[in-house]
Amino acid sequence: MKKIITLFVLSLILVSCGNSDTSNNIKVNSIEALHEAIKNSSAGDNIIIANGVYKDVEIEFYGQGTASKPITLKAETPGEVSIEGVSNLKIGGDYLIVEGLHFKNGYTPSKNVIQFKINDTLIANHSTVTNCVIDAFTQPDRDVSDHWVEFWGRHNQLSNNYITGKSNFGPTVMVRLDGNQHIKNYHQIINNHFGPRPRKGGPHGETMQIGDSGTSMTPSHTNVENNLFERCNGEVEIISSKSNNNTFKNNVFFESEGSLVLRHGNYATIDGNIFIGNDNSEFIGGIRVINTGHWITNNYFYKLKGSTFRAPLAIMNGIPKSPLNRYNQVTDVVIAHNSFIDTKTPFHFSVGSNVSQSEVLPKSEIRSARPIRTVIANNILYNQTPFNFPIKNYDTVDGVLFKNNYTNSANNSEVKPKGLITANMDVTKVSSQLMVPKIYNSNVYLGFDFETIDTDLFGNKRTSENNAVGAIINTENHKALYDPSNYGTDWFDTKKVKTEAKTINVSTSTQLIQALAKANSGDTISLQAGDYQINKALPISKLITLKSSDKNNKAEISFTSNTTAFSMQPKGVLHIEDLILKGNQTQAAFKTLDKNMSSAYGLWLNNTEVSEFNSVLEVSKGSFADTVSVANSIIKNCKSGIQLNKETNDKGDYNSEFVYVTNNTFSNVDANVLNYYRGGYDESTIGGNLVFKDNTVTNSGTAETENILIKNRGIVNVEFANNTFKNNPVKVVAVLWGEKDQKPENNTITNSGEIKVVQNLKLKLMY
Repeated sequence: MKKIITLFVLSLILVSCGNSDTSNNIKVNSIEALHEAIKNSSAGDNIIIANGVYKDVEIEFYGQGTASKPITLKAETPGEVSIEGVSNLKIGGDYLIVEGLHFKNGYTPSKNVIQFKINDTLIANHSTVTNCVIDAFTQPDRDVSDHWVEFWGRHNQLSNNYITGKSNFGPTVMVRLDGNQHIKNYHQIINNHFGPRPRKGGPHGETMQIGDSGTSMTPSHTNVENNLFERCNGEVEIISSKSNNNTFKNNVFFESEGSLVLRHGNYATIDGNIFIGNDNSEFIGGIRVINTGHWITNNYFYKLKGSTFRAPLAIMNGIPKSPLNRYNQVTDVVIAHNSFIDTKTPFHFSVGSNVSQSEVLPKSEIRSARPIRTVIANNILYNQTPFNFPIKNYDTVDGVLFKNNYTNSANNSEVKPKGLITANMDVTKVSSQLMVPKIYNSNVYLGFDFETIDTDLFGNKRTSENNAVGAIINTENHKALYDPSNYGTDWFDTKKVKTEAKTINVSTSTQLIQALAKANSGDTISLQAGDYQINKALPISKLITLKSSDKNNKAEISFTSNTTAFSMQPKGVLHIEDLILKGNQTQAAFKTLDKNMSSAYGLWLNNTEVSEFNSVLEVSKGSFADTVSVANSIIKNCKSGIQLNKETNDKGDYNSEFVYVTNNTFSNVDANVLNYYRGGYDESTIGGNLVFKDNTVTNSGTAETENILIKNRGIVNVEFANNTFKNNPVKVVAVLWGEKDQKPENNTITNSGEIKVVQNLKLKLMY
């Protein structure tokens, strides 16, 4: 009898186990079939989308799975299911999984590409998006705001995805906390590869934002771990943490122009992250600190050149009794066991202090509350080339305790704490980017709760017998600091295949037009000497170089087109060298599209003559040039010059990131030579960037209504030097912004008005 019962029980167990392993695979090959499969799905179902392109689709994936039997929506073959056109995906329900989809060649018709809710009552919880790609799925109009991934609900996950190329307004990933069902969410954002995000030219270009000002005092508990942020250059904030109790652990920030910013909210943990600058840009930052209760430990900073808002470690001043959307005082922050390697000035204190601007700002905007009850301990500062200014302060540093920090250079900074000690160091070079300094007989400060810092950067245990200052206690168990293969999908190749650039020789107008149409991005079109008559706009939508085959006998292009000579389009980058360009006073030599400038363009002129045009460059609102460079050229007999002045909503936006005007001759330009505008008081918008030097400007400005020859209102970084201005009938050559350290250097002015320096520029408040 016992044997029969035993066999019966074993049979039940086997049947039960077999049932748990079975799943219902439902393959669909149309959107209609997909909607039907979702409607009829139940726990354990796998809805498999057949390989193919699905265009202009709005998918609502809903259902009730369980922890052991989720409902899965996946590609038949990861990467072989493309979601294109005007499309999006909304997820609502419990234990749902999306995997293997590729969003490309399109944009969302709503506010999100992927949204973890369908409506306010059908919200996703315990759901995952994994092994997917969103590639340049950006709005045609850069001013249109959306989020590519928007979190709602609780316990949702974004893992092993590759997300790249967002150029329009709004964070790439957004965590929403509006309502009790979305706080204490414990979302997991892990193992993703966030690929390049191009510069946006103003605020609202974050790669990630967790919460917003209105919900910034609510607990989120979002975990951002083991992600790669590669060249995420959208704006000054790569990550904007705007809620409480978030964790940022073991992420790599590679050559990303911006910082991990604790913008609002308290009690963040930033541990074991790697910031690699490689000296490539002065815009590459580290961590910016606002608010209270943060622990910043075991982080590794390598070759960072940023300063102020983009400093390796920026600790800000706050506003007394700050409203939610401004800056709270830094209090009760611990910054311990971090390593700063070849990072010249790691510590910037009281960043954003603006008492000097009190005459143009309301009291509610003055950041005068210095950091207090902040501990900086057990950090290492090592530079192969000694640098003696490790601390930059913008206010008195009287609320910060330094304990047992070590540097291999003398400290000649204004702030000289006893807790920053100059010492000899032995350095082990583990790899090209990983160096581990060792200090003998160094003491480790044990402050309140410091026993909780129980591992190092690589997870090695810190013990009473095996501990050290800095992020790394030894060179064992180390990993490669930058290895893209550790992140993202298992199927998408992030390396762009480069075609071999070629040179196309042309000698007639027809050949020139045909060559532009057929050329691949990166090609050079070489023009033989002669006159090329062009009666239509030449479109530029790829990287192209136009040049004379003989720079001593330049080719001449004469335009009779109606309004535009060169039409600058999204992704169009045009280099012109050694040419003569002539108009008939009706065209813009270069002009962007009036709308749908979805991504950046670029313009480079060198040793080129531009004459008889209505304007040199005209742009539209929403258009953005990464770089406009005019060098060694002649601009003459034009009605106006370079016009980058259409972002007039005074929200911190501007039409080009970098403008270089160097070693040129301007003559008989009727209006202003340059109009480069950024409006709005937004202290975290720290662009654009203008270099105007070694130019000669004569007989220009006769039709300038504002009597200003060079307009650069609101542009933050300006170099204005070694220029000659002669016989220009204006009152003002330029107005420089003294508070931003702008000053004229070695300029010669004859019958051309004056260069003004205004210390505090009054701008419209954005908040």
